[in-house]
Amino acid sequence: MALGTAQESTEATQLSTTASTTPTTTVHTTPTTTPTTTAHTTPTTTPTTTAHTTPTTTHTTTAHTTPTTTPTTTPHTTPTTTPTTTAHTTPATTNTTTAHTNATTAPPTTHVTNSTASPTPAPTTPAPTPNPDVGEYNVKSDGNSTECLKAKMGLQFRFKPSVNASLQTINLNPNTTSSNGTCGSNGSDATLQLTSDTVTVLFVFTTESGKFHLQSLSFSALIGSGSKFKVDKTNLTLWEATLGSSYMCRKEQSYNLTDAFTLNTFDLQVQPYEVTSNKFNKAVDCQADVDNYIVPIAVGVALGVLILIVILAYVIGRKRNQFAGYESFS
Repeated sequence: MALGTAQESTEATQLSTTASTTPTTTVHTTPTTTPTTTAHTTPTTTPTTTAHTTPTTTHTTTAHTTPTTTPTTTPHTTPTTTPTTTAHTTPATTNTTTAHTNATTAPPTTHVTNSTASPTPAPTTPAPTPNPDVGEYNVKSDGNSTECLKAKMGLQFRFKPSVNASLQTINLNPNTTSSNGTCGSNGSDATLQLTSDTVTVLFVFTTESGKFHLQSLSFSALIGSGSKFKVDKTNLTLWEATLGSSYMCRKEQSYNLTDAFTLNTFDLQVQPYEVTSNKFNKAVDCQADVDNYIVPIAVGVALGVLILIVILAYVIGRKRNQFAGYESFS
């Protein structure tokens, strides 16, 4: 009886020893990492190194005593393995989402104002005024067919109605212009008046020392709103020629009679006295006036050069004589 108890005690010890080896099941609990998604944020995952604790299994060596008795079949008690959940404290990988606040600096908004500015018109250069038409005018004595004054010319008038006004130009139209005047004889003045819709001009000729010339001019023009521009110029000595002849100037001539008035003539020929057979007599060309100035100028230049040559010759001769005297003394 005692031996049986001893065997049971021994088997119990053996069973106890076998059961003591309790395998420890380590359950790796992977924590659920909840990523926090932040717009335009770069999450910085700080890995935390966790020391995995490996459980030390102590193998207990039990001396197996082989009993001489008939083995008793002992039901293998499958130990209830209580899984010891060693919480491998894998530290929650705290996805410390360091909000890299990428401060998105909004670019400055440039407000483009499409201002549709009307382009500044370029200053317009007024077209040049064309030359006037040439007309023929005459004055007849006592209303008969005999002409005592004859003129052919194109007339252009330029004037400024006021100081700050712009320059105006008017061409006299022969087709709408009438002529009248007085014949000159025995030293009296001859006149020629030309009248159009907007312009009236009066030429007064006089004689002196067997020659005639334009002595005065009167001009008036309508400039709108019923106002008129007027100018009178006296003591002139223009268009001079010998009595019995005509004065002619084919080229354009410009006469600045006042600061505000200029008379331009084109293809001019005029004879205020002694007209024969309603025709112009021999003409004195205005080019002759230019030639008359050239001749005296040329003569004066030639005389000046001659005088200079004489002076130089005198100075050179005198120096030579002085040099010859020095040599005789030496």
